[in-house]
Amino acid sequence: MSEYDAVIVGAGILGLATAYHIKRENPNDRILVIDKLNAAGQANTAKSACAFRCLFSSRTNYLLANSSIEFYRHVQKNLKVDLKLNFIGYLWLLCEREYEELNPVLKDVAQRGFSYKEYDKQELAEKLPIRTNLEEDEEAKIMGLENIYKGIFIPKAGIVDADCLVRFYEEEFLKMGGEIHYGVEAEKLMVEAREPLGIPGEPYFWQESRIAGVNTNKGMVKAKKTILAAGVWITKFLDELGIECYIKPKKRQIFPIEAKTPELERLLFVKSFSKEGCMPFTILPKFRILIRPFPTEHTFWIGYADDFPRAYKLEENPQPEKNFYEYGIYQILVKYFPQFKDRRPTAPWAGQYAINTLDGQPVIFEEN
Repeated sequence: MSEYDAVIVGAGILGLATAYHIKRENPNDRILVIDKLNAAGQANTAKSACAFRCLFSSRTNYLLANSSIEFYRHVQKNLKVDLKLNFIGYLWLLCEREYEELNPVLKDVAQRGFSYKEYDKQELAEKLPIRTNLEEDEEAKIMGLENIYKGIFIPKAGIVDADCLVRFYEEEFLKMGGEIHYGVEAEKLMVEAREPLGIPGEPYFWQESRIAGVNTNKGMVKAKKTILAAGVWITKFLDELGIECYIKPKKRQIFPIEAKTPELERLLFVKSFSKEGCMPFTILPKFRILIRPFPTEHTFWIGYADDFPRAYKLEENPQPEKNFYEYGIYQILVKYFPQFKDRRPTAPWAGQYAINTLDGQPVIFEEN
């Protein structure tokens, strides 16, 4: 059996991006990507909100995000590949408590040259048709909603088409001679002794061992390096080997709302934040419900991934919950944006976040 230089499990954005950059830096290496589905980017990549930002308290997160954004900009501007990359910005709407908590982070990133803009509630009310004061609203009090105190606008942020990005990585990787095998499901990692002795059941704890590839439903794939880019499914492989990766799955639900009324149309195409001429990607106070504009489709994506008491649960095909929108998201959304009153979602979907249970920051590590 021939051995690959690297096998990558998962053909979503992270897996294909990893494959692309490894192959570009090592053109003579044999790199293989495998995925259990029949096309690229069909798992959680296809179910994401397709947005980007580079404001993070973690320097690692900032460097990963910022370098990625610059690369996407290069691909679209210089390589003339349309990723539908639009710098519409991110707008965090904060209550006073949240602003005080975030302020030290903002000062720190500002010292590193990071650009952002603050808006007070009066400015926000002028730029957005939004309710910033909920003090007289009894229902809002019952739900524990708070007044909007400040808005933090991040210009180096926006939206991208995940399918365009996946297709770019896939096509370029294949042009460079990389291999992708779809419909191949990784079942477990192969572990072998570096110097096999022919002992039944080896390797044993006293032998130096290594991960030598992947067992799949189509046979064994041997590789010098095995890279897991399978998101929430990573624990399935590492738990069997006693390797802790601190990743747990959490359902994320997105509900599209069409901008079919004049009020929603005006909200969608607010022109006062960026030259893109649409509402920024907006996050509401406290519960952090997100509003992702989709101007080309005249639609808003409304999303949320709740914490307590939402279970950590791996689902192969997570489904959106009607009541989660009607009695959860909707009740909060219309308090700040009454324009959504009586609007109902069309064709919602659900995916899964891969949550780092330590501190919420990305986990990238090498073992063995």
